[in-house]
Amino acid sequence: MSEHSNPFLEPSPLPYRLPLFALIRPEHYREAIETGMREQRLAVERVATDAAAPTFENTIVALERSGALLRRVLPVFENASAADSDATIDAVEMELAPLLAAHRDAILLDPRLYARVQTLHAARTELGLDPESEYVLERHHRIATLAGAALGAAERAELTALNTRISELTTEFQQHLLADANELALHLTDADDLAGLDAGRRSAAREAARARGLDGWLITLVLPTAQPALAALEHDAVRDRLFGASRARGCRGGPYDTRATLLELVRVRAERARLLGFDDHAAAVTVDQTAGTPEAVAELLGRLIPPATANAHREAGALAEQATASGGRALEASDWALLSEAVRRERHDVDLEKLRPYLEFERVLASGVFRAATLLYGLRFVERPDLVGYHPETRVFEVFEEDGASVGLYLLDLYARDSKRGGAWMSELVAQSTLDGTLPVVVNNLNVARPAAGEPTLLTLDETETLFHEFGHALHGLLSDVVHPSVAGTNVHRDFVELPSQVNELWVLRPEVLGEYAVHHETGERIPQQFVDRLLASRTSGEGFATTEYLAAAVLDQAWHRLSAADAAAVTDVAEFEHRALAAAGLDDLLVPPRYSSTYFTHVFAGGYDAGYYSYIWSEVPGADIMARFEADGGATRENGERFRAEILAPGGSRDPLESIRRFLGREPSIEPLLRRRGLA
Repeated sequence: MSEHSNPFLEPSPLPYRLPLFALIRPEHYREAIETGMREQRLAVERVATDAAAPTFENTIVALERSGALLRRVLPVFENASAADSDATIDAVEMELAPLLAAHRDAILLDPRLYARVQTLHAARTELGLDPESEYVLERHHRIATLAGAALGAAERAELTALNTRISELTTEFQQHLLADANELALHLTDADDLAGLDAGRRSAAREAARARGLDGWLITLVLPTAQPALAALEHDAVRDRLFGASRARGCRGGPYDTRATLLELVRVRAERARLLGFDDHAAAVTVDQTAGTPEAVAELLGRLIPPATANAHREAGALAEQATASGGRALEASDWALLSEAVRRERHDVDLEKLRPYLEFERVLASGVFRAATLLYGLRFVERPDLVGYHPETRVFEVFEEDGASVGLYLLDLYARDSKRGGAWMSELVAQSTLDGTLPVVVNNLNVARPAAGEPTLLTLDETETLFHEFGHALHGLLSDVVHPSVAGTNVHRDFVELPSQVNELWVLRPEVLGEYAVHHETGERIPQQFVDRLLASRTSGEGFATTEYLAAAVLDQAWHRLSAADAAAVTDVAEFEHRALAAAGLDDLLVPPRYSSTYFTHVFAGGYDAGYYSYIWSEVPGADIMARFEADGGATRENGERFRAEILAPGGSRDPLESIRRFLGREPSIEPLLRRRGLA
């Protein structure tokens, strides 16, 4: 292929159709996406005008096959906008977001297509379809119906305009937040201000400053309210500055303020829900999730809030005592993490900072994350330095079955940088599908601070858990085994998608995995068993805070998205609304702010979790039950892994997720394991 031709216009010749990243230039995205939209519209028009009676093959399969070029380019572009953005990519995203929204609506809301799908759906029991095909037909019909395909022409036009505006606003929110977070990074020039940070964190801060051409040290912001360095920084004033910067994102005026954007987004989503016949956006979202209704979500959150906040209040009392005993000031929110670690050390003799030398990244990856996948599923990982990723820091691994059969490619992009949004996530660049003849290519993105050249990357326990968590999503994509691309891998209900990733966190502290990767990077000493025992005994320490901050964010998400169109139009003050929503739920605790406040709540205002942030705790109910089953049945064994693969991972979105859960457990899930794991029993 010529270096001047567009590398997206034909399937990639690389193994597993890995995109030709070495040839991709920003202008290729626009051309390929525009061409892809035209090609798909032509293919869909052929389906809509087919004179033959609708069949599964000439309607559903034809729709599944359409959009092949878009499936090649869109995941790559979306990954670039999140993981390695620049002004050019931002501009292309702003330009194309409304066009893509209109394109999707033109297909989804086409009354001719909908009539064909309706005809098939009405006769579905007579078509002799296999279970996956029958479920795919059901999904096509349900998604189109809930999207508004049955509306009249005027209403469909109004709906398209609303969807277009939503896409513009979510793009704007993400871009503004990334820019503001970069500006608010804490720049320190006095070495004394770093008191408490170990050599690894200091090295990472020095490297972050150097990357921006600054003297001194730079502590960049991660996505949640609680910043990791708060657990170590000794000086009150420095912690206050870092905490204040975290809380200021999106709400300090100027060009990157997100408040007007999110208020309009809430109003447009509420208006869209009204047009679709729902009371609010949350109702429109949950009707097609396992939860079913916002009331079911509220019932679960309401059940968890009292024990979680009671635990948090007890923890606050212990921290206040610790502050007094150490001669410090009265407890502030910015002190919580530091004092919590002090209490953990005093009560459990566990210092999480002393764990970091045992969590050297390369060993965690190879002997921890990959080894667990080998024990459970027989997978083997071989790094492919000959294959080029989308960024110089991206590493590519080829994945094989135990018998040598190809599985797919796993890409890992570990380090934070200014061009990458905060948080951690998984993406599918190529989805598995026997219809398309594709094997999966998946990516994990994290935001670990890069140490100086030649120094090891030492993870925190939280970063280690995040790596295992995101790899659980990667396994969901890698081990997908379906025909149709629309139900491959993580294309599942939003309040089910977190289950595989949560379950994969189990292996962080399981002895058959921990004993292999938790090795001191200098001495080669395995982590002492007595330390592990104390760590396990302290696992519910701090869960009051962790659960409460999460529930506060979930409540905020629901509060914004349970507003009717009229009520949403009346909200003008973000901070006031946030305070009233938290107070009504009994979560207005200044010492335990939400994990994400509204102005930097990317999950729900730019990340596809709108009215769905509850999904983490919802999926953790069956997830914790499944983890308890793993532990009771011997841990990371092939027998356990193959059952989990067959019933949870391989089906992707090709059947009802509740059926998958029941098949694995042999019964309905219980909430009791979740309550025990979080110290809420």
